[in-house]
Amino acid sequence: MKIVSMFLALASLTQAAPSHQNQYQNDLSNRQAGSWPFGPFVTSAGKIRDTTGKNIVYAGTNWPGHGEVMIPEGLQYQSIEYIVTKIKSIGMNAIRLTFAIEMIDQIYANNGQDITIQRAFTQALGQANGTKILNQVLAKNPQFTASTTRLQVFDAVAAELARQQIYVHLDNHISKGMWCCSGTDGNTWWGDTYFNTANWVRGLSYMANHGRNWAGLVSIGLRNEPREPTNNNALRSSSYNWQSLYNFHKQGASAISKANPALLIFLSGINYDTTVAPFFDGSTLSPGNTRFSLSDFPGYANKLVLEVHNYETGINSCSSLQYNLFNKGFKAMTSEAKIQFPVLLTEFGFAMDANTWRGTYATCLASYLPSQKAGWTIWVLAGSYYVREGIQDYDEGWGLLTRDWREWRSQGYVDGLFRGMVRNSLAG
Repeated sequence: MKIVSMFLALASLTQAAPSHQNQYQNDLSNRQAGSWPFGPFVTSAGKIRDTTGKNIVYAGTNWPGHGEVMIPEGLQYQSIEYIVTKIKSIGMNAIRLTFAIEMIDQIYANNGQDITIQRAFTQALGQANGTKILNQVLAKNPQFTASTTRLQVFDAVAAELARQQIYVHLDNHISKGMWCCSGTDGNTWWGDTYFNTANWVRGLSYMANHGRNWAGLVSIGLRNEPREPTNNNALRSSSYNWQSLYNFHKQGASAISKANPALLIFLSGINYDTTVAPFFDGSTLSPGNTRFSLSDFPGYANKLVLEVHNYETGINSCSSLQYNLFNKGFKAMTSEAKIQFPVLLTEFGFAMDANTWRGTYATCLASYLPSQKAGWTIWVLAGSYYVREGIQDYDEGWGLLTRDWREWRSQGYVDGLFRGMVRNSLAG
């Protein structure tokens, strides 16, 4: 476990001079190149490659840590080791681990020190239930104490994922720790109620820097599901557009590259990240005349990856779903794109019941994504949440795991489709 005092140095580390960044890059390369995960990863046209030249495909799931408690979910029910072993048991090789910018804001407001998990649980769940859940977490994870900090829990999750050789992709899911996403939640777009741009840049830099000691950390996402602020007309009219998104992405990517040049950086699109087409098709980024240019990312143009989300769960035509996925995102992996990028479907999902997985949406994705050698992370691992939308111990019907995080919620899906999807994605 890392000691709390290391956090005090992180702010200054993010401002390291270029020579220090280069030295760090060299040290990291020497440390990782000869062993798992064989990083740092780089991009080459539509592929992600490790230091051996092998093409890397993510086949994994989302582990939320961005809710009100702001630590990874499920630890009151199972140990970190149990959960990671469960992930590994069907061959998944990646976790999209989410976090909230509010966690970093609180650290800065607290003289550089993170708060304890005792305080985090009681603040989010109330004194009585927060204490109860904390005690359950400590019983399942005896390496922790009430004075363990939130980031030390993230550290422990990352360490166990590395021990079992599962990649970590950090995702800035939201600014204020809460359930995501809607057009009225105050987290929609840069400048929204809780979405302070400077704090976002600072938070990305902090987490990229903090994660430099996580052996399995290979990538980070700039922002989950940028979307229209439907209750903020002034913000919507002034900056909800591709040109502004591009400018914000350049700010965030630059901060990450300076803090941790080893990481791949995932760029997302507008409208809940359902399309990234203007980034790869050469069109102007409206309302201006700017076009995406790799030269705007000097020194790390080979670190950029596109991510898209898709929740067309009611679609009844696989060819229509494939058409949408291709034209809104996966075309970027082909020679048809003006600029080629690797593309990942970092969110898709559906109800984990007995029959939904047999429908067009799930079966089509299970064949299409492996056929494209496209990476993906299904939403969601979580069988329940500490709290979601005011409901404590919220049962997640889309969760791969049951409410107590012990078994697969839909064993039929796991055995009938999902294992094969993982296997086929990672084959060859």
